[in-house]
Amino acid sequence: MKLHELRDNDGAAKRAKRVGRGPGSGKGKTAGRGIKGQKSRSGVAINGYEGGQMPLYQRLPKRGFTKPNRKSYAIVNLGLVQKFIDAGKLGEEITETELLDSGLVRRRKDGVRLLSKGEITSKIQITVSGASKGAVEAVEKAGGSITVTGGTRPEDTAAEA
Repeated sequence: MKLHELRDNDGAAKRAKRVGRGPGSGKGKTAGRGIKGQKSRSGVAINGYEGGQMPLYQRLPKRGFTKPNRKSYAIVNLGLVQKFIDAGKLGEEITETELLDSGLVRRRKDGVRLLSKGEITSKIQITVSGASKGAVEAVEKAGGSITVTGGTRPEDTAAEA
C-alpha cells in the first residue's frame, strides 16, 4: 500500500449539504427555512419557547434547596490509596498535601474525604478533612490510624472519637 492509495472507509466522511446554492441543489433560495418569519432569519435561538403557552420548565414544580455555602470535598477511595502506596508514590504517613503532590487528588477543594471503597492492607497514618465510618474501620483494622481534622458531618465527628 502506498500513501496515495489511502482513503476513508465508505460512508465514513459525508460531505456537508451546501444550502442556498441555486435551485438545482434542491436546497436553493430559502435553504430549507421556508418563507419569512423569525426562524427563517439568522441569529435565532428559541429552544424551550412554546408560543405563548406556559413553557414546560415553568409548569413543573420546583423542589429542594441548594445550600449556597455547601462544602465540596475531593473524594479518595481506600483502594486507590493502597494502589499508590504499592507504586511507591505514597509513604506510611499521608497528609492532604502528599495526596495532592502524588497526583491522587487533583484539587483539594474544601478538604479531602476518605471513603471505604477498595481494600487497604498497609499500616498507614492518614490525616484528612473527613472520612466515612467504613473507611475509619478499614484503616484501623489494617493496623493504621486516621486523624480527621475538620468537618461538621456526623461521620466526621464519629471518626474523631
